[in-house]
Amino acid sequence: MQNDTVKCGLSEQNDSRFIDTIEKEAYVWCETDWKHDDHEHSHQRSQLTFVEEGYQYFHIDQKIYIVPQHHVIWIPSGKAHRISSEAKTVNLMVFLFKSVFADEFYRHVHVFAAPPVLKEMLLYASKWNQLTEKDEEQDIFFKAILKSLPNFCRESSFLEIPVPSDARLIPVCTYIDSNFKYSLNTADLVERAQMSVRSLQRIFKSETGITLQKYLQLVRILKSIELMDTGRYTLSQIAYKVGYQSLSAFTSSYYSIMKSKPKVKK
Repeated sequence: MQNDTVKCGLSEQNDSRFIDTIEKEAYVWCETDWKHDDHEHSHQRSQLTFVEEGYQYFHIDQKIYIVPQHHVIWIPSGKAHRISSEAKTVNLMVFLFKSVFADEFYRHVHVFAAPPVLKEMLLYASKWNQLTEKDEEQDIFFKAILKSLPNFCRESSFLEIPVPSDARLIPVCTYIDSNFKYSLNTADLVERAQMSVRSLQRIFKSETGITLQKYLQLVRILKSIELMDTGRYTLSQIAYKVGYQSLSAFTSSYYSIMKSKPKVKK
């Protein structure tokens, strides 16, 4: 399905925007072992993506949204985004809507766990995979999904990692991303930012909305999701690999972010 010029039935222009030649109000595009091209693009359809297996990162507006298995992300029409993942297998369902209801919900990015009812609705919709011809049942069913989304949404703001726009903080984030298994070394961070400890802490919080320690925690949990997906390590091994001294400390930290207990993929 995916190559240099076509994604989900949309044709790409040279400027990474996509031309919509499909007349249907909404359709779904499912794919196993999703291939990533890692470049930013946009299209004039709102997008609902359900991660059926694996996990996915969405890079949108200076933020990285983590979308684990059985979670969904809503992306408004025209919003530039790119995707990436280190998961060994990623199965996605992408729903594309030409028009949406006049509700504030549909104007913003949302990430949340798919409750059982929504999950079953999305999986049922896979029977219309890549169908671009008109189908009355599908039209009614997809409109019901769209209309229900605001009620299903219990937004998970903890599933996003902010990316600062201040260039001085990028080396700080890069250093933490590479040394997440160690405790924060203030001297190293200050040297990379070329500012005082107080200024670094203040500007980082102002730019990202979180502290340096919270950023470290988010990166560690992100890395643990990647390791759990491989199925090669126990939870205790993963806890150590991402910088925790005990399984209980890791489990507590993971639960505080993900609102669920860590589980190794089998």
